[in-house]
Amino acid sequence: MKIITKLASIFLLIFTWCWVDLKLGHKRYMKQATNVKYPPRNSDMTVFTSGKILFDDFMKEVKQAKDSIHILFYIVKNDKFSKDFLNLLQSKAEEGVEVRLLVDWVGGKKMSRKSIQELTKSGVHFSFSFKPKLPFLFYTIQKRNHRKITVIDGKIGYLGGFNIGKEYINQGEKLNPWRDYHLKMTGEGVKDLQEVFLTDWFHDTNEDYRGTPAYFPTLNPGSQANQVFVTNGSDLELSMTRLIQQANKKIIIGTPYFIPSETLFHELREALARNVSVTVIVPENSDHALVKEASFPYFRVLLKEGAEIMQFQKGFYHSKVILIDDTICDIGTANFDKRSYFLNSEINCLVFDPTFIRDVEKELAVDLAESKPLSGDALSMNVVRSVKESLASILSPFL
Repeated sequence: MKIITKLASIFLLIFTWCWVDLKLGHKRYMKQATNVKYPPRNSDMTVFTSGKILFDDFMKEVKQAKDSIHILFYIVKNDKFSKDFLNLLQSKAEEGVEVRLLVDWVGGKKMSRKSIQELTKSGVHFSFSFKPKLPFLFYTIQKRNHRKITVIDGKIGYLGGFNIGKEYINQGEKLNPWRDYHLKMTGEGVKDLQEVFLTDWFHDTNEDYRGTPAYFPTLNPGSQANQVFVTNGSDLELSMTRLIQQANKKIIIGTPYFIPSETLFHELREALARNVSVTVIVPENSDHALVKEASFPYFRVLLKEGAEIMQFQKGFYHSKVILIDDTICDIGTANFDKRSYFLNSEINCLVFDPTFIRDVEKELAVDLAESKPLSGDALSMNVVRSVKESLASILSPFL
């Protein structure tokens, strides 16, 4: 009995420490972090849903860079594709192009020390983002820079869901092929991507290049209206709420993880109540433990109230896309989950251009054609599922 009491006391102590660490760490971080919604811009954009096609284009543009290459990824691995990517950055640095690479500390854990040394030796400026540190160790371990941004010569930008690893170009042993959404941008919006990258670089290295004119060349306006918004663990929930409230006809959400906040869950139910069709596309096969179980309680309610839940069958579905009616499209790095709303640093882009939205609708039609509807019967409870869902509910802010 004494052993059980001691173990319970230790668990309570650890839980209390983690909770206090998380709350105080978040409060301290938010004092210096900024959530920015940039002014509306006019850009030209292309959407990619295939990693192979995206990275063929991406590598071509990097090879043609003349002045600067600024890249932020959440994940860079240690496989052949990742090494080819790093070798290209090394060769560009050796040519005299300024190369900066920022990688999330958790997402870059598979990068070898040797590869980092080779990068810096060749002249690549490298840093990890959000390295764990005291006094708020638990918070900084949980905090992730989930953004994926590339800016080439200050004129060409990329953002979206793909990372650097063989699975993203359909060479993974599991979860293959990989379905995602990524934007290529030219025009006015690129300067916003550049500012976000340089701000992240400053916070992680204390090197401030945000006012450097060479990084902000004159950009001609594009033809497609868009707006970039950046969040750092707050305000994303509010932005998503406002999007859902604007819907009059339909909402389509593509996400690998569906773990909404209570506010967003309420807004989806309100949309259904006013006869807005709600469709959620998720993967049938998950890449993380308990994320499916965390979504099931929400799915049961939404199905009963008229929503359609579609499970993607052809590989792994990692998209982060929201379509509101036929008028607003949101593509970025944020998942429809609590971690993206309240912990991660994210970047999303709202697009208002009808031509671009029609292109996205065609891609979503492909997603839906490759999916099967989830029925309420498939979510019937049993002891094992009940235990998993209870655990998933407790851990949902960190999944």
